[in-house]
Amino acid sequence: MSRKPVHLAVYDTLADWEPGHATAWLARDGYEIRTVAAGSTDLVTTIGGMRVKPDLTLAELRPEDSSLLILPGADLWDTGDDLAPFARTARAFLDAGVPVAAICGATAGLAREGLLDDRAHTSAVSFYLAATGYKGGERYVDADAVIDGGLITAGPTEPVAFAREILGLLGAFEGEKLDAWYRLFHDSDPAAFEVLNS
Repeated sequence: MSRKPVHLAVYDTLADWEPGHATAWLARDGYEIRTVAAGSTDLVTTIGGMRVKPDLTLAELRPEDSSLLILPGADLWDTGDDLAPFARTARAFLDAGVPVAAICGATAGLAREGLLDDRAHTSAVSFYLAATGYKGGERYVDADAVIDGGLITAGPTEPVAFAREILGLLGAFEGEKLDAWYRLFHDSDPAAFEVLNS
């Protein structure tokens, strides 16, 4: 059975370190990773200086053609409304029953869009999201990553926990193997390598 692609949002100042574990291991599990930009497929430059050529634009992206939308952090989430179209796209995905994963500054974008008002969620710290004026403060969870209602959230220091939730949601790893993957990449537990490769 053919799997639908996973879509990775790309934009200038994207935080390189945040989606890498998830996209690499999803690709190893057979998922096609397609990059999506806002209005054009011009090159974008990450915060680390990598240049990415987007595969498609938001106008071409349909939830029914996707397994997941990943929204990494970026400086642009906090400097204006340039990335607001990605938050609106996240709403369309969630409304269609297609999961979304947001990390770091992308969580603030989703907070501004109202998508965290009724879902358990996390981010860098609670007061970072509170500064958006959102109404979901009582649903904030002090955890490495949170999944609720098809939405995964994590803070900027938790790319491995973020990936753990994504890999588990899409079935790349399950149960003991998912736990072993996390222990290997988060805790550098050598015993986890044997479990992961058994």
